[in-house]
This record gives sequence, C-alpha cells and structure tokens, in this order.
Amino acid sequence: MKKLVLILFIFCGLNGFAQKKVALPHGMVFGNKPKGIAPVPATRIETLMGKKIRQTTALSGTIIRVTQEKGGWFEMDAGGGKIIAAHFKNYNIKLPVQLKGRGVIIQGVAQRVLTADDLQHFAGDTVTGSKQHKEKVNPKARLTFEVWGLVVDR
Repeated sequence: MKKLVLILFIFCGLNGFAQKKVALPHGMVFGNKPKGIAPVPATRIETLMGKKIRQTTALSGTIIRVTQEKGGWFEMDAGGGKIIAAHFKNYNIKLPVQLKGRGVIIQGVAQRVLTADDLQHFAGDTVTGSKQHKEKVNPKARLTFEVWGLVVDR
C-alpha cells in the first residue's frame, strides 16, 4: 500500500513539472480588438490631452507590471518616471503576468486623477493656517486608463 501511494505521488509530481508556460504571441487580443484610432505613444498622452479631464484614445507602450490578473489591472510606462494605472472595463478579463515588459496597444478612456491639493480647500477650512489639509500628491500616479481592448504588439 505504501508503494502505491509513493508511486501515485511521483506521477502527480512529474505531471505538475511537465506543465510549460505558453509564450504570448504577437497579435494576441484581450477584450475587444483596438481599431479605428491610430495609437499614440504613452509618453505623449498628457500633452495630447491638454486641459481635458477625459479622452477616448488608443495608446502604445510598455507594460511595467500586471498588478492583478483578475480584472486586468496593470501599470504602463508613461515616460519620465510617470506611470499610467490601467484596468479593463470588463472585469472578466484575466491578464497573464507574462505581459511584463511587453509592448502593447490599448484602447479606452484616459482620465486625469483629480486631487484636492491643487490650491483648493475643504468647506470650513482656511486657506492658510492649522486647519489646512496636508495631502501629498503623488506626481507619478496622475493618469488612469479604462481599457476596452488590448493587443500584444511586441
């Protein structure tokens, strides 16, 4: 009986190690395929938006890391040390971690993150003094992107 259990564990272990990671091919699509809009480099999105708060666009850039596979949460390089925090509109998308460092084209809505630290104050607060709020703004996390579709470019 002990030999049977040992053989069973050996075969299960060999089967687990035999699984290979599948490389993501060029052109693999997650969500809806981006179409109809020429992609803009992610480094130029802030200048393209100007003073707009939201804009529908397509971006091409490199994924820094996949923060959460379920729901398709990831971070994209926006150049100059800035990061675009992106997530899929459809939560049923599952992004593989192998996308880290890959070039992609994404289509969706870019949105500026509004913070209360741009010389505004809360009701009842004074502009100067001890009641002024002291929220620090992270300049690296200024844009979010709601993704409709993603295609692996390189």
